[in-house]
Amino acid sequence: MEKVRIDEVENSLQPAAVMRPLTDALGATDLAINYYELEPGDSFAFAYHSHEIQEEVFYVQEGTATFETEDGPVEVAGGEVVRFGPEEFQRGWNRSDERVRALALGAPLEYGTQPKLRYCPDCEEETDNRLARTDDDAAVVAYCERCGAETGRWYEGSMDGEVP
Repeated sequence: MEKVRIDEVENSLQPAAVMRPLTDALGATDLAINYYELEPGDSFAFAYHSHEIQEEVFYVQEGTATFETEDGPVEVAGGEVVRFGPEEFQRGWNRSDERVRALALGAPLEYGTQPKLRYCPDCEEETDNRLARTDDDAAVVAYCERCGAETGRWYEGSMDGEVP
């Protein structure tokens, strides 16, 4: 058995005000577990994405999260749960004025390939992106896989990685 206090797990640099990765802290081997707090305008992920083999479940504890999906936006309110199957594209946001608190659960722990679509101003369309940390670990940067252009940059506590 493993037990942790969520607020004692180190915050991770993400497009969310708070993202505490609980997987390693709990010693989980087959399940990814992350705790999120999203300020208005924050997102759960760096891009509209899917997981090749992992299904993902979001339990919204408080607030309302809006998920971009292939079928259009889906609102998930406090006390509700939503599941995305493998290869199902999604990206969750806090489009409200209230803080969102949620747990994200993914199984199996392995993602497989993970396409990450972001708008590339140079290509003038949504393209797959790769993410990389800066040399000083101060930011995460998204780059278009097609042309190499920077499509987003996130710093601790920043919003959705607007290109400088």
